[in-house]
Amino acid sequence: MINLAKEYIEKNKIIAIVRGTYGENLVNLVSALEEGGVKLVEVTFDQSDPECLMKTSEAITTLVEKFTGKMKIGAGTVLNEEQVETAYHAGAEYIISPNTNQQVIKKTKELKLVSIPGALTPSEILEAHETGADFVKIFPAGAHNLKYIKDIRGPINHVKILATAGVTPDNLEDYLNVGFSGAGISGYLTDQKLIAAGQFDVLTEHAKEMMAIANGIDDKIN
Repeated sequence: MINLAKEYIEKNKIIAIVRGTYGENLVNLVSALEEGGVKLVEVTFDQSDPECLMKTSEAITTLVEKFTGKMKIGAGTVLNEEQVETAYHAGAEYIISPNTNQQVIKKTKELKLVSIPGALTPSEILEAHETGADFVKIFPAGAHNLKYIKDIRGPINHVKILATAGVTPDNLEDYLNVGFSGAGISGYLTDQKLIAAGQFDVLTEHAKEMMAIANGIDDKIN
């Protein structure tokens, strides 16, 4: 199952990052993204919210039940083993973190989930990979230009990487062209103002735009 999830991520490339959206708005948002072709959604733990374990667990469970067979749901901003286990029991298939925490990676792999820790430096990237990460999230990707990525991809071209923070329709193709397997995208796909205004049709169009770019890369390769 884990290999299927890894292949699914590589094939579909775009992970929509959902923060602070629950209930009906969450379902409407993910329905809009699914209509636009996005098949991967990350529900984050809000570390400032004392009820984040319950809220994130319920959100993941809701999405897994509603979108089984259509999308794969993961958990994001996972900082400790308790959150890994909570996400696992809720039905998450992949665990994403902003940092490299060996205990989180090991617990993720123990539960046979896809591990996607965050890193930025060559040392962090290799530490994550050697601990068992399936992908390494370069975070924040927008903090460095693409030359930085090209430089580290020279000696570290065996590690599958994802870009997060700063990925837009204007640069997504560039990230994919330099070797990223995919990208995590928040604001453009999960804009809180558009959600509050009920403009889910706009988010569907944003999803279509990002997926067209991602699919266009596959067409060039094939």
